[in-house]
Amino acid sequence: MSTSAVRNDSTASPGGNRWLILVAGVLVQLAIGAVYAWSVFAKAIQSHDAFGWSKAQASVPFEVAIGMIFVGSYIGGRIQDRRGPRTVALTGGIIYSLGVILASFADKDQFWLLILGYGILGGFGLGMAYIVPIAMLQKWFPDKPGLITGIAVAGFGFGAVITAPLGQRLIAADPSMPTKAFLPLGIGYLVAVVIGASLFRNPPAGYVPPGMAPATAGHGAEAHTKDPVPDVDFTAEEALRTPQWYLLTAILTLSVTAGISLISVAAGSAGDVAGYSAAAAASLVGVLGLFNGGGRILWGWLSDRIGKMPAFMGILGIQGVCLLLIPHVASPILFAILAALVYTCYGGAFGTMPSTAGRFFGVRNAGAIYGLMLIGWSIGGIVGPLLISSLIGEQKAYTLGFTVVGIIALVGMALPMLTKKPAPRTGTSSASASTPEATADRRR
Repeated sequence: MSTSAVRNDSTASPGGNRWLILVAGVLVQLAIGAVYAWSVFAKAIQSHDAFGWSKAQASVPFEVAIGMIFVGSYIGGRIQDRRGPRTVALTGGIIYSLGVILASFADKDQFWLLILGYGILGGFGLGMAYIVPIAMLQKWFPDKPGLITGIAVAGFGFGAVITAPLGQRLIAADPSMPTKAFLPLGIGYLVAVVIGASLFRNPPAGYVPPGMAPATAGHGAEAHTKDPVPDVDFTAEEALRTPQWYLLTAILTLSVTAGISLISVAAGSAGDVAGYSAAAAASLVGVLGLFNGGGRILWGWLSDRIGKMPAFMGILGIQGVCLLLIPHVASPILFAILAALVYTCYGGAFGTMPSTAGRFFGVRNAGAIYGLMLIGWSIGGIVGPLLISSLIGEQKAYTLGFTVVGIIALVGMALPMLTKKPAPRTGTSSASASTPEATADRRR
């Protein structure tokens, strides 16, 4: 098939424009990324005018949601590789939205309903929907995988920036029942994911992006990225038999642990360390969310230029140094700069790791392989906040807490230095991608 024919089939056919599909992916990520706005609802739920729950109790729905992400991404990733992206994204997005809507009916005496809706259903559906555009867009953009997946997951980072003020306004309408805000939000999420996911599809077999020579498309794209795709794709089972999968998952876990440790105590540390007022600290946290999203694009793009492992060394190293310095700064401006760098690197790991997995193991089974790696997100998302809060304690020992986490990040820099691409394997995985059955799956 000629290059022009491939382009017409993949980029001009209905629903096949790769830039439109990218926009659809960002729309879905914006909706599910609203999960990071939980702190707005947790604060309202703790109010004595509302439910009066403890801080620990109010954090449980969010912790359950983060823990369920891995389950959803693992199942969704495996189904996507067989059934195509549209079905999985629609299913996950609908489950996520219905979970949020269900949470809107929880009252003071229905803690379990909030756990079930926001935590279990919301987290599971989020994981299913999250993995889809990440795996799909690497196939549409083999010429710029890090940048594009960075843009896609940046939508997830920006989701909370949009939802937090909107949620605050909805809560203000009935402060005694803050969970009611979940009803209009859940309906809005449902509309967004249905519109976005309906446009999802994989490119046809042998797809060549416009302006990219067939010889450098897909496998062996050295001319466009620092790290070429392997000539033969790994299956999820094969990837799990390599030490590289575990090293990459450990890198993601450490980066999440370091970044989310600051995120979980950002408002409190801004006031106690740098003297921010409560209102100013809340505003700072909102602004820092922009760096979380922007870091996903920045590091994703940069990793295509300098290489994946050098990028992760930078991500862990910058986080480590900044965390060591934060408890010793009294200047609000310097505190904000250091915190912004941590947020940028935290988001950067999510922007860089999907394309890294593709460069190590191929993109055909990226859904299952990277979906499994997201266990690092669940582990780091639980361990980080627990570790930093226990170290800081009631004595507000910020120096101890941030120093320990900072050292962990710096020591973690050794992992990218040790991580090399797996040895090329031989087989027919790439060839199998061109079978009629595989082509049919790709068009779904």
